[in-house]
Amino acid sequence: MAPLILENLSKLEYAQREAYNSLRSNLQFCGKDIKKIMFTSCGPAEGKSTVSFEISRSLAESGKKVVLVDTDLRKSVLMSRYGIYASDNKVSGLTHYLSGQDSLPGIVHSTNVENLSIIVSGPDSPNPSELLASKTFSDMMTELEKHFDYIIVDSAPLGLVIDAAVVASTCDGVVIVVESNKNGRRLVEDVKKQLERTGIRILGCVLNKFDETKGGYSYYSKYGKYGKYERYY
Repeated sequence: MAPLILENLSKLEYAQREAYNSLRSNLQFCGKDIKKIMFTSCGPAEGKSTVSFEISRSLAESGKKVVLVDTDLRKSVLMSRYGIYASDNKVSGLTHYLSGQDSLPGIVHSTNVENLSIIVSGPDSPNPSELLASKTFSDMMTELEKHFDYIIVDSAPLGLVIDAAVVASTCDGVVIVVESNKNGRRLVEDVKKQLERTGIRILGCVLNKFDETKGGYSYYSKYGKYGKYERYY
């Protein structure tokens, strides 16, 4: 099986790279039992897929064996955003596996990033919640844990659909990605409460797209003003 080629790999600026490295270190300090980490958000376009991918890449570059699992079966952006393709044009995804059309080895694709594998979402499904709630999916997560140091899960926004709450039951912890100045406090609290009902451990929150040039508190302000980059708290 041909590896996936990630054609649109951007080179991070210093501040961005340091922010992701800091997030990576914080996740590693959560404990050795935290291996399956889900990223979700309140709504679309808050940056959860970018954060999921970049933290996967950061962990892989540090020497960890990582698989990024795209469980956003409704509106995935991973393949188009990173220009993902295979030289043999055969890219089976999660929906292929959950619907019985392919095996687990057939959907775990190595990439041109060392130590990083990806499971893409696959073609649209009419019943994503049911597929993600299946024993096949939970068994898959258990099996992946045997072969990878970290399983990073990019899930659908929990403020829109219930899919992320379903996936959360199979993970060790969750990080909520929140775009600065986009959502009201009540919506973020509602998402937090939904996650708490699943019993998953909430590891923290990523404050994304924080524009430091407009003022306000930033954890990284002591290192100087970087402009509009991801900020982690």
